[in-house]
Amino acid sequence: MRVEVPGHGRIEFNAVLFDLNGTLGVEGRVPDDVKELLEKLAGRCTVVVLSADTFGTLEEEFKGLPVRIERVSNGAEKAEIAEGYAPYVAVGNGNNDVAMLEKAELAFCVIGREGATVDALLASDVVVTDVRDAIEMLLNEKKLIATLRR
Repeated sequence: MRVEVPGHGRIEFNAVLFDLNGTLGVEGRVPDDVKELLEKLAGRCTVVVLSADTFGTLEEEFKGLPVRIERVSNGAEKAEIAEGYAPYVAVGNGNNDVAMLEKAELAFCVIGREGATVDALLASDVVVTDVRDAIEMLLNEKKLIATLRR
C-alpha cells in the first residue's frame, strides 16, 4: 500500500504487524468487530499478529482469518521477524513492541484497557486509544493524512 501525506512524504508498506495482548485484544481475546476490520485490511496487504501468546489464545482467536500468526518470545525476536515483512506498519503497546515500532515505516501506539509503555509511545508516529481507530486509518487514507499532514 502507498499513501502520500502532504508535508510528511510517501508511506509505503507491504504488511501491517500487530501485537496481540493490549493492542488487538484484552487478555488474549479479540472482539469480533476487530476481527472483521482485520479481514478487510487483509484484502489490501499482509496482516501479521506477533505474540508470545501469554493467554494461550493465539491460534484460536485467528482461526479461519486471512491473518498470519507468529509466535515470539521477546521484543528482539519480534523485531527480527518484523524485518522480514519490511516495509511494514507496526501497531503495539508494550516494551516488547518498541524495536518493531522504531523500525516501521509507520508506527501506531494503542493506549487501551491494558495501557501502554512510555517507550512504546515515544517510538510511535500515531497514538490511538482503540485499535479500531488505527485499522480504520489504514483502510481510509484520508483519516491518516488528516492526522499526519504538516
